[in-house]
Amino acid sequence: MKKILALVLALALVISCASALAADLVGVSMPTKDLQRWNQDGDNMEKLLKEAGYDVELQFASNDVPTQLAQVETMIDNGAKVVVIAAIEGSSLGQALDKAAEKGCKVIAYDRLLMDNENVDYYATFDNYKVGTVQGTYVKDALDLDNAEGPFVIEFTAGDPGDNNAGFFFNGAFDVLKPYIDAGKIVVKSGKTEFADVATPGWKSETAQKRAEDILSSYYADGSDLDAWVCSNDSTAYGVINALEANYTGKWPIVTGQDCDKPNVKLMIAGKQSMSVFKDTRTLAAQVVKMIDQILKGEEVEVNDTTTYDNNKKVVPSFLCEPVFGDVNNYKELLIDSGYYTEDDLK
Repeated sequence: MKKILALVLALALVISCASALAADLVGVSMPTKDLQRWNQDGDNMEKLLKEAGYDVELQFASNDVPTQLAQVETMIDNGAKVVVIAAIEGSSLGQALDKAAEKGCKVIAYDRLLMDNENVDYYATFDNYKVGTVQGTYVKDALDLDNAEGPFVIEFTAGDPGDNNAGFFFNGAFDVLKPYIDAGKIVVKSGKTEFADVATPGWKSETAQKRAEDILSSYYADGSDLDAWVCSNDSTAYGVINALEANYTGKWPIVTGQDCDKPNVKLMIAGKQSMSVFKDTRTLAAQVVKMIDQILKGEEVEVNDTTTYDNNKKVVPSFLCEPVFGDVNNYKELLIDSGYYTEDDLK
């Protein structure tokens, strides 16, 4: 009888431990492996969550919305208490968000705001408007717009219209430069200054390249100079630079970017890309893990913005990390000395 009782108690302990592990499951949904930054985000998140003692279900959705929807729903069905979602398209996951609410699973939107649903508990990102202002300010200072006579010629390439962040990036840069456009000191020869006209679906380099090629053949084929091309991120900058290399004969323009992707840092070193806004995904991942820990322990969740990010159903409590500026002069300190990359990564 004692042996049977001991066996029953041991079995109960195993079941109890299994239940505890299930309660500690965190789902992480990333949009794709096609962009370097999402691989880094996913890896950083998984590593830190496991170090904090959580089980992690990490999935990449191959930039396919139905796949991401199915993956998130499976995470919830598997018992995830928190799901962290970097959405492919911010308004397409309502079914999963409703299921999360029904099952008591908390939702953290990661770097891309989840739209049009009230069941979004928190948002963690960088200060996305500031990302744009950093880019716009770089162009303003590099061209000395407050003192130089001009006019200067600029073009814009923005991001994915399905990504809520893309508008913040573009508006941040454009708001810095708009006074100079209005004063005639900046000329946009293509005439494209509205977000809808300069957006790049899927943030795809090839899409940005094709649009840039069309602009160059239409407005710069005579060899006239272009002073700057404001690109919202590195994948669009990569496409624009490809187009410039193949189709442009004027003086090399300022080209902005964001994310400090390896190919683009190499382009900065080569003098083809002027700058990139660095968003250290390790910082963002660490903050999200902290928020998850606070959620699961029933503590107050740390946020620093409760007014900015309206998803059309609610203003989502948010934590905004600080972006920083990177160029050929500080990339070693910023990226290599910090351990983000190695010297070999950038050869």
